[in-house]
Amino acid sequence: MAHVIAPSDCRQFTGGLSEFDIEADTVRRLVAELDRLYPGLGSWLDRRMAVAIDGEIHQDAWTSPIGPKSEVYFIPKIGGG
Repeated sequence: MAHVIAPSDCRQFTGGLSEFDIEADTVRRLVAELDRLYPGLGSWLDRRMAVAIDGEIHQDAWTSPIGPKSEVYFIPKIGGG
């Protein structure tokens, strides 16, 4: 299971939790599982967060693979302008 760490802002969806152990092999499946467990969290993460998998940041990570022992961090997307 991947260990997932999300920003404290997500606690509005999770009843105070910001760390999870989730079974998923891609970011898309990870976000879908988080949304199943905590309705609304998936779309919130998709709109606002980039993903770091094992220390590598991905801005568009839907198909990025996740290993069974990966650490996945959701971090605020970097805005441009």
